[in-house]
Amino acid sequence: MENLLYIVWNPNHTALSLGAFEIRWYALCWMIGLALAYFIVKRLYKEQKIKGELFDPLFIYCFIGILAGARLGHCIFYEPQTYLTSFKGFTEMLLPIHFLQDGGWKFTGYEGLASHGGTLGLILALWLYVKHYKVPLWTVLDFIAIATPTTATFIRLGNLMNSEIIGKITDVPWAFIFERVDSMPRHPGQLYEALAYALLFFIGWYFYRKMPQKVGTGFFFGLCLTYIFTARFFIEFTKDIQVAFEAGMPLDMGQLLSIPFIIIGVWTMVRGWKKA
Repeated sequence: MENLLYIVWNPNHTALSLGAFEIRWYALCWMIGLALAYFIVKRLYKEQKIKGELFDPLFIYCFIGILAGARLGHCIFYEPQTYLTSFKGFTEMLLPIHFLQDGGWKFTGYEGLASHGGTLGLILALWLYVKHYKVPLWTVLDFIAIATPTTATFIRLGNLMNSEIIGKITDVPWAFIFERVDSMPRHPGQLYEALAYALLFFIGWYFYRKMPQKVGTGFFFGLCLTYIFTARFFIEFTKDIQVAFEAGMPLDMGQLLSIPFIIIGVWTMVRGWKKA
């Protein structure tokens, strides 16, 4: 009877299926998040009177940077013993496949993406884009920062649909029972993050409407980094550990990796405010 108080969670991985072709919820959430960011940044380019042809390549740079950074970040930060100690592991890190015991392989998609790595990959991609197309760096960073929370929101909803990055056991009335994991009520850490990032989008958009002149100062970029990784730091306390070596650590890997981003974010936000 106690289970009736909680949300029993076990959705199908597949969102759409056409014969042998299927789209999983996780991939669909990624596509929705990236599409929203695409249209938001395109609108910002237009409102800030930046040439439209300079916007077109931006999406490709961002997509490759986020995906490559997120994948490498997960493999290097969380599972180096799996992906960096053998040729098969290294191949699985770079390609969306998994080698089978019988010697074959199957397509799996990239199972394991880290937001910290994705952020680093995005920053590197933006630097390359700016260097090539001669667009002001801080302007592009601010544009991306205003739009990024929408993508982050849907990525975490994708994690929720996959029943991954689960929370610690709890007795709160909104706890989820992730049937693919166990029968214990747990914090829906993915949902906490998704809601936090959705709120950030509305905060950032409000400030942009009130102070559009701050675009190009780095204020929005600093706000995004500070808010996202501060929220991530505290929400991590509700999450279960992702990898075994985190057991017994006072702070988990997600929290440790968040601290530098928070420091950079605060400095950038203050700098942007004073500069404006």
